[in-house]
Amino acid sequence: MRERRDAAAAAFQFLSRFPVKSDPGFSPELLRRSVLFYPVVGAAIGLCVAAGAALTGWILPAWPAAVITLILWVGLTGGMHLDGWMDSADGLLSYRPRERILEIMKDSRVGAMGVLACVLLLLLKASLVAALIEGYAYYELPLLLLPAIWSRWYMVRAMVRYPIARGNEGLAASFAGLAPSHERRALAIAALLSLAAAGAPLALGAGLAAWPLHLAAALLLPAAALASGTVAARRISSRLGGLTGDVYGALNELLEAMLLLVLVLLQHNFM
Repeated sequence: MRERRDAAAAAFQFLSRFPVKSDPGFSPELLRRSVLFYPVVGAAIGLCVAAGAALTGWILPAWPAAVITLILWVGLTGGMHLDGWMDSADGLLSYRPRERILEIMKDSRVGAMGVLACVLLLLLKASLVAALIEGYAYYELPLLLLPAIWSRWYMVRAMVRYPIARGNEGLAASFAGLAPSHERRALAIAALLSLAAAGAPLALGAGLAAWPLHLAAALLLPAAALASGTVAARRISSRLGGLTGDVYGALNELLEAMLLLVLVLLQHNFM
């Protein structure tokens, strides 16, 4: 029990800015155990984002509400994954040899491509959140949990399935040796949380007519996360000879945006 509590605390402290009053330490062994709770962290972040979207969308037009919701979203993660997104963009979009790409990604300074990638990503996310706020009923906003859940599940899959680009160096090395069972257990947790999030709108007053949207979201978002994450991870791994901690964060940001896009597409087809 104590081990699970420490692992959950480590996951929340590592991936979010939730005020978790615990000092479990961050040994490689604990970090590896904590990945099981990544979908739980995603659900907590998604729940706060959904609540923020519901509140701001009630008192403000869609775009200001979306921007404030996105500020909350970034604040809950401390911008950690955005940092990985920018570093990855600087390196991968430089079209340099592998060794030079890894050097660029390791540099703490952000280049032009990183800034451009960050601005464009945030604009895309803001526009998608605005579309969801404008088009969804308040009781359907819990579907916003799904992108945060499945993007973090895919981080676990990437840690298990792909080699580490820098060998024993860097943050990614702390997750070396994850067994396939970690991925399967994280998948089971993500699936349960996803079903709860998709079913929540029904409990909040949605009629049976809304059920096709919720069912489609629960089925299509995991599939979209798997498909788009696999394409991106394979391409990056082929260039770098593996993945890095920055790439894990970049994959999370990419999948959040992709899954928001899927939700908007579903919104326009089912509503």
